[in-house]
Amino acid sequence: MQRRLRLRRTVDFDQLRRGGQRWHHPMILLIAGENDLEHSRFGFAASRGFGNATARNRMKRILREIVRSRLSLIEDGWDCLFVARRAANGANFAEVEVAVNQLMKRSNLLKSRSDMRVPEVVK
Repeated sequence: MQRRLRLRRTVDFDQLRRGGQRWHHPMILLIAGENDLEHSRFGFAASRGFGNATARNRMKRILREIVRSRLSLIEDGWDCLFVARRAANGANFAEVEVAVNQLMKRSNLLKSRSDMRVPEVVK
């Protein structure tokens, strides 16, 4: 994922945790808040209670890849933080993908069909 699309500063994470809207799933928590940018930024977290470092890093990589594959479908101007919960420890890619899809739909962060760019047909 491009550097400009990542939440990196602690201040950004803290601000989002304090003032962002939350959507819950047994495996993942999504916290989102508007930003004043022309693109959305994403952060990924897993606490020490989630598991050992290997499990935490694996889950963050899975979340990052799921979001990266959907970047064109996500509204611009949002900061999003995905927090892995203990129930996700040991979950496979498909299970996590379903959870992320459900959260993105519930949060209305996906672009509507009319907003999506449809490639022009070349004759």
